[in-house]
Amino acid sequence: MKLVACVCGLALVACALALENGLMRTPPMGWLAWERFRCNIDCKTDPQNCISERLFMDMADRLADDGWKELGYVYVNIDDCWMAKQRDASGQLVPDPERFPRGIKALADYVHSRGLKMGIYGDLGTYTCGGYPGTTLDRIEQDALTFAHWGVDMLKLDGCYSSEDEQAQGYPRMTKALNMTGRPIAYSCSWPAYRGGLPPKVNYTLLTNICNLWRNYGDIQDSWDSVLAILDWYSENQDVLQAVAGPGHWNDPDMLIIGNFGLSFEQSRSQMALWTVLAAPLLMSNDLRTLSQSAKEILQNQLMIKINQDPLGIQGRRILKEKSYIEVFLRPLSHSASALVFFSRRTDMPYRYTTSLARLNFTENAVYEAQDVYSGNIISGLAPEHNFTVIVNPSGVVMWYLYPTMYLEQPLNFVRQQSPMKGFHPLVL
Repeated sequence: MKLVACVCGLALVACALALENGLMRTPPMGWLAWERFRCNIDCKTDPQNCISERLFMDMADRLADDGWKELGYVYVNIDDCWMAKQRDASGQLVPDPERFPRGIKALADYVHSRGLKMGIYGDLGTYTCGGYPGTTLDRIEQDALTFAHWGVDMLKLDGCYSSEDEQAQGYPRMTKALNMTGRPIAYSCSWPAYRGGLPPKVNYTLLTNICNLWRNYGDIQDSWDSVLAILDWYSENQDVLQAVAGPGHWNDPDMLIIGNFGLSFEQSRSQMALWTVLAAPLLMSNDLRTLSQSAKEILQNQLMIKINQDPLGIQGRRILKEKSYIEVFLRPLSHSASALVFFSRRTDMPYRYTTSLARLNFTENAVYEAQDVYSGNIISGLAPEHNFTVIVNPSGVVMWYLYPTMYLEQPLNFVRQQSPMKGFHPLVL
């Protein structure tokens, strides 16, 4: 483990750095309780939907049995309100005995038996956001050891009821404590969200060394307005945010709310496409037991997941914002491929958007092919200077997986070697 000097806000501190856990080389995928189930602890009148071992076992079963696990959705993540209101006599965190009668270790064992991983929630502060015992500075090492003993695979550490100084000390200290347990535990930090998400209050150089992912904006709500607010903040600050994302350390715009109540079909497709182009974690917060077929098809789109999990790990960005209320996002991918998202903020009718690859900054003298991520249709023979038209529904997207098939004005033997481009095969959807 390396020891370097790091700037935390305006204070200079010595931080035991390097998460070095080898985890989350691509954005994590799975399920997280908070947005859909919140802090529902009423297991007497609402036993199916309260925060309990039953809920998490149900979701583990659905991930394992309904085709999610094979696609990469492997995390089953507990959020707030799982604890008893008091630590035990030794100061250890304990789960609520009525809602988790067999304990967290038994739940983790069950999740692991289904071929999945389990995440848990803590809060660097006096209390969690829901009023349960927090992790104060003197409890960091004890709680890290507790989580490791239970078999936890991921920790989300929130920041309610903590000061700026406590956060500057505590988040790096938890990195060291997790490393010292000897168990690989992915680490999700909420630190930047409590400091406004941007430099100089947020030191992303430090964060990329101590956290696998981090929340840097407010909680998502079950509404289209909430999705747009997050997207706008990410787009307005993309010069800062794009540079700090990559294998092992990701910006987290928060959960996928597809399959709940607040998004239309088109808006659901848009959130999935936009989160994918942002190289965001794909952590669903919905009820997998009652999910509609249309929501399932969006979330299980194999080409979408392939793009999200691209090994280069480059976060995409908005490259055009048109007066017609069409926005274009671009994410560079491995093997010279790209993901293009044409996103409509219109609310009237489908819009015919005409552009060219040259206008979208494709300057290479090549011929391209695109696969529509949702329909599976192939668009061939795309030269940069030629116009094309996509029809984008209100609050909807058209998303392309774009790749070169031939480079022009090259020696004949080079063209033969490069066409068709290796590694590109249209995906059967």
